[in-house]
Amino acid sequence: MKTAQASQRVRDENKKLQKKLRRLVGRAIVDYGMIAPDDKVMVCLSGGKDSYTMLELLINLQQHAPVTFDLVAVNLDQKQPGFPEHVLPEYLQALGVEHHILEEDTYSIVQALTPEGKTTCPVCSRMRRGILYTFAKRIGANKLALGHHLDDVVETLFLNLFYGGRMKAMPPKLKSDDGANVVIRPLYYCREVDIARFSELRDYPIIPCNLCGSQDNLQRQVIKAMLQQWDLQTPGRVETIARSLRHVVPSHLGDGDLFDFVSLAADELVGVPELNVLDVTPPRSLKP
Repeated sequence: MKTAQASQRVRDENKKLQKKLRRLVGRAIVDYGMIAPDDKVMVCLSGGKDSYTMLELLINLQQHAPVTFDLVAVNLDQKQPGFPEHVLPEYLQALGVEHHILEEDTYSIVQALTPEGKTTCPVCSRMRRGILYTFAKRIGANKLALGHHLDDVVETLFLNLFYGGRMKAMPPKLKSDDGANVVIRPLYYCREVDIARFSELRDYPIIPCNLCGSQDNLQRQVIKAMLQQWDLQTPGRVETIARSLRHVVPSHLGDGDLFDFVSLAADELVGVPELNVLDVTPPRSLKP
């Protein structure tokens, strides 16, 4: 009896989380015009919890959305030692979704180009992005979906603030430098804790990243720990920070490229007599 009740609670939690995440993904897609009719969306699948969740939610939305669009899942096999090559093809075949596995030995190149003690992320991400952009053009995909979520966005904001001296985060939608690709982030409104729990309930075949995920003392891990502490001490603070990125007031910052501070001056008042402070009659309560 207890086992049946526990199973029902798990099913209920799974259904509730799926509904919540699907609503947030749908809202992000609408708010930022991420997907248009007849788009071909290339879903970049890493084998982690975020991209698995993104793919499932996009498939679900594809089946119920008022617009027609195509999905194709793509994984880049970077030839990391011990990478289980069979996991993703078997999962995607069982799912029945169109997919491609790209094989590029970027692992060896990244290791050779990264100085000792430095993180592999900058080199790895640039190479991976270039390969995926090129393949998207080859298959006629006009959108690339990445699995970054709300926590990634806020972490990136603080990374740039603390270490780069820039007020910059991750945009929900981005055009590549050559203008040929548009990157979208459907999980833009989703919290990592919800994605992690949903992934656990769905029992995705998670593939850990042994290239960068195993590195110690990453700046992003420091920021992540800070945000987790804030979640415990002040629930809702991370969501508030994320919301602030959608309510930017350039006139109250300091970037002269965004707001013309140099030309800022008081408006000239026409026909208003000049006020002499000596002629001002004090309020009755202030008279001696």
